[in-house]
Amino acid sequence: MNIRTVLNVGCGHPDHSAGLPSYFKNEGWRELRLDIDPWNNPDVIGSMLDMSAVPDGSVAAVYSSHSIEHLYANEVAVALKEFLRVLSPDGFAIVSCPDLQAAAELIAKDKLLDVAYESPGGTVTPFDLVFGHRAYAVRDNPFQSHHSGFTLKILTTTLRQAGFGTVGGLRRLQRYDLSVIASKSNLQEHEMRELAESILSEPATQ
Repeated sequence: MNIRTVLNVGCGHPDHSAGLPSYFKNEGWRELRLDIDPWNNPDVIGSMLDMSAVPDGSVAAVYSSHSIEHLYANEVAVALKEFLRVLSPDGFAIVSCPDLQAAAELIAKDKLLDVAYESPGGTVTPFDLVFGHRAYAVRDNPFQSHHSGFTLKILTTTLRQAGFGTVGGLRRLQRYDLSVIASKSNLQEHEMRELAESILSEPATQ
């Protein structure tokens, strides 16, 4: 059997993160975990901005759940170029992050600290969606602060501008979350739809 590798970027600690979508949880896939924080016990310690420990074209998928918002705006393109570099020619990336449009709608109603939803890491408010979860984004844990943010339009446009071939995504309104799939090569519409339905149909996690 041809075993493909999914690179879990910003994987978090195995006891506290939500893990991969079920699409990747079968014998056809192996997970390679990368994180900037050694406490999370990743297979590879490294930043999204420099994944040089991962060879060019060596993974079939990149999974980045609630990590890209931790980058400064000028760093996002650098990280996405790294995603493209490590992907095989027929590979794809899954990128999820907070939905700032949804957060803004609550903030406009003066609900900055109201409960938006409950996550595996605890209660999430609009404040947490914008700035980082207050339970983790503390002074001695700088990796958890948010430095940029996205709407669905901006995230899909950013991925296309970075060089991805075909991009599609959706807003998960119940989880105030965006989830986007981007292929390295150009896919036919039916190919992208089939891939997206296989992965993005699952509940969002943070």
